[in-house]
Amino acid sequence: MELKAEKRWLPVTRKEIEDLGWDQPDVIIITGDAYIDHPSFGAAVIGRVIESGGFRVAVIPQPNWRDDLRDFRKLGKPKYFFGVTAGNMDSMVNHYTAARRLRSNDAYTPGGKAGFRPDYATIIYTRILKELYPDIPVIAGGIEASMRRLTHYDYWSDRLEPSIILSSGADMLVYGMGEQPIRGIMTLLAKGVPFSSIRNNPQTVILSGKSEPLPPAPGWKDKTLHSHEECLADKLLYAENFKVFEKESNKISPARIIEPSGDKVVIVNPPSPPMSGQEVDKIWELPFRYSPHPRYRGKGEIPAYEMIRFSVNIHRGCFGGCSFCAIAAHQGKQVISRSEGSVFREIAKISALPGFKGYLTDLGGPSANMYGMKGKDQERCLKCSAPSCIWPAVCDNLDTDHSRLVKLYRDVNTLPGIKKAFIGSGIRYDLLFREGNPRAGRAEKDYLRELVINHLSGWLKVAPEHTSPLVLKLMRKMPFELFGKLRETFELLKRSEDLNCVIIPYFISGHPGCSITDMRDLGLKARALGIKPEQVQDFTPTPMTLSTAMYYLGMDPYTGKKLFVAKETQAKKEQKEMFFWYKEQGRQKGSRPGRGITKSSRDQRTKKSRR
Repeated sequence: MELKAEKRWLPVTRKEIEDLGWDQPDVIIITGDAYIDHPSFGAAVIGRVIESGGFRVAVIPQPNWRDDLRDFRKLGKPKYFFGVTAGNMDSMVNHYTAARRLRSNDAYTPGGKAGFRPDYATIIYTRILKELYPDIPVIAGGIEASMRRLTHYDYWSDRLEPSIILSSGADMLVYGMGEQPIRGIMTLLAKGVPFSSIRNNPQTVILSGKSEPLPPAPGWKDKTLHSHEECLADKLLYAENFKVFEKESNKISPARIIEPSGDKVVIVNPPSPPMSGQEVDKIWELPFRYSPHPRYRGKGEIPAYEMIRFSVNIHRGCFGGCSFCAIAAHQGKQVISRSEGSVFREIAKISALPGFKGYLTDLGGPSANMYGMKGKDQERCLKCSAPSCIWPAVCDNLDTDHSRLVKLYRDVNTLPGIKKAFIGSGIRYDLLFREGNPRAGRAEKDYLRELVINHLSGWLKVAPEHTSPLVLKLMRKMPFELFGKLRETFELLKRSEDLNCVIIPYFISGHPGCSITDMRDLGLKARALGIKPEQVQDFTPTPMTLSTAMYYLGMDPYTGKKLFVAKETQAKKEQKEMFFWYKEQGRQKGSRPGRGITKSSRDQRTKKSRR
């Protein structure tokens, strides 16, 4: 092993490796994204974490999978393993719209150009590596692998797919935020433990033969799911599997999950314990360059980097539990917050970057206002498997005090070189009012005032998502009336402080359980409030969320109640057009939203009644 590295790039070429005097890397990471050495990009984070243990790490970003595969060969074999990730997004979400149309750009590529990663990138990259280097282990990770770790519905193939560890041929899968499991793996490898003997590392997925005994479990309980083949034959069995997966994902100390599939058994080892704030701080202290690799100079800006270039992530995890969101199953339900000192030190680094003019574009996280919040009695949290800490009501054990966050906002705005810190992440406004949070008080009122007056760049982003009580319940979201309370308070602040800003609500069309009537009502309510959405989200089923399970099953897996699901392209289009009540396109001239319903929507309503 070598001494801790100076602040330099992880090598991406053979020349860079030779200049470092290496005979070979210990680990080579292959990613579907451009290499951006920044703590917001997973390949860079895992690379720096491995490097911090004294190991040699190289990166192959966006290798060409169409030619003679020279990109996969150029750095040779790693000593220990290849790490494979599709990138910061699932490759299919990255490539296709909700209507399954191919996107014309890719935010993680120089110039925003599309076509630099394959569909199902984790599978393609891993299969190539196993063909070229059959004796070298491959570990799959990142959001694509994480959310496909068990049998899952794939929207783009429109079928249930087996665990991605099977379809890719990977030797191991790391799910969730991978710093802790990858450290454990590297520690064992450095001690001389053969890769094939690493069977009980937390937060990993491995395979076993059906006739083989399960690896010894260090105090873990086991839960065995219905097999992949049984789920293919019976949707109700998949529904049962999903409920087990979601409940276990929301526990701090879940069971080991066993899923038979073909002649193999997929074994999902329980996750590592939640990181402490100090452990998370150490991630941001790693020697990131806060920039794309120099190889991209002159090739155009990388949109994803430009978006977060001057932003700061202050916490991980989300206890919101929205049905359509993958954050809790990937990052965890427990919110892990960085210390104020860590945040200030990162801001000092950002302030020294070329082009910084004193404005932070975001000081947030998965939700802007969950910083510092956790269960007051952690013993209760250890026993909890609820998907959300704030739905259908705010848990009485959750500390929702916004005082620490208000102080952080104010302190950041007084730092040298900082003119203003904007909040670009969406807020959970159900935490701010007594109608949603019975313990909301002065601190929450101060938070909203501080946010609106001192930290908006012109708009406040919030996500009511819908107006229908049924659809909101299926989404695990608060009643729409709470948005009215926020809007009323926002407008009062605007007038009293003479502010020039607007509130931007986000809505979703086509969610399971949402009918054309529900969308018409949403359009009418938006019109009554003067809301004119310019961009709206058509529901996209992403792997292993509750909403996706409902889309596939045509029912709520928890209640067994059948749901209407808009699947046909025309039906989805009609729902989306209900947002645009103020445009002539999508409605008859002079009509209210929803008039002139087409044959397609009538047919679907008839089908619903027949069910």
